[in-house]
Amino acid sequence: MIETRELFTLTLDVPSIKDLGATPWGHRRIAQVTGGRFEGERLKGTVHAGPGGDWMLLRQDGVLALDVRITLETDDGHLIFMSYRGMRHGPAWVIEALNKGEKVDPSQYYFRSTPYFETASEKYRFLNRIVCVATGRRDPTGPVYEVFQIL
Repeated sequence: MIETRELFTLTLDVPSIKDLGATPWGHRRIAQVTGGRFEGERLKGTVHAGPGGDWMLLRQDGVLALDVRITLETDDGHLIFMSYRGMRHGPAWVIEALNKGEKVDPSQYYFRSTPYFETASEKYRFLNRIVCVATGRRDPTGPVYEVFQIL
């Protein structure tokens, strides 16, 4: 059995998404992350306004593949690079509502990711040596993730 420990809740500000259209690999969209916040028992802080983003690819099977890279800054001044890959999919009516910026109950769709961290900070070096999973939801202003450390 897998045990987890909550690491933090991450809220990202994603005000707009650039639609590149159909590419040879799928329908590509790119979202700039312009800020946000993370908060948990062991660390909290803000998300840098840039550079950072989400390189999304809508696959032929209807799965939205995520490739996100952001910089976190803890409230005590430490920098952490966070990257994750993930996926979001669900019934067509749910995806349509999400794409319109409407709020949808997260139990109506699948939204998961696998965050990894990189930091030079001695205080937060434990992040360099853990595996995490996250459950997500898409709010009108951007995604929200509950990030869990796998123990």
